[in-house]
Amino acid sequence: MMQKKLSFLAVVLSVSMLLLGNVRPTEAGKPTVGSACKQCHQPQDDLVRGTLVSVSDKFRTVQVAVGSLVWVIKYGDDLALTGAVKLADIPKDKEIGVKFTGGDKTPYAVSLAVKPPAKVAPEKLVSAEELAKLIALGPDKGNFVLIDSRPAPRYLEGHISHAVSMPQPAFDKLADKVLPKEKDKLIIFYCGGVT
Repeated sequence: MMQKKLSFLAVVLSVSMLLLGNVRPTEAGKPTVGSACKQCHQPQDDLVRGTLVSVSDKFRTVQVAVGSLVWVIKYGDDLALTGAVKLADIPKDKEIGVKFTGGDKTPYAVSLAVKPPAKVAPEKLVSAEELAKLIALGPDKGNFVLIDSRPAPRYLEGHISHAVSMPQPAFDKLADKVLPKEKDKLIIFYCGGVT
């Protein structure tokens, strides 16, 4: 009985291999959009959006982090730059977008754009002096909520008095818990610098 089962299994496997021998699982493409970029951008097959890891002049490559994956993209003298005069001017961890040809196996950079600094209307900015006065009053008397949008480890290293941690990638998850229900409260965000 056992021998019949093994023989049957061998026949099924042989037929399956003959029928499916040329079928291979499809390769999932590499992710092309970092989590912070997903709020504004959709994935594209020929454009990587993430943060700059490094640039190698010797190997003519630019490394872009998209989550835990690092793309290594070759470039040449024909690379078009937007938002920087030269690659060496772009700071590490700066948000960039790299348009490329050659697919995800052999990507070749056609253009590289540096994310410009955020523009905030002057009337929506709070000066350091104004913030110091509010902090002296405290959140209740000053009628404000101060939100530290840096990564959690940076918040733990140190933060402004009365600040609540709400890292930018966790905004949607924490919004209901952190943001005030009262619409008359002043909400002040701060981060690690201009992005």
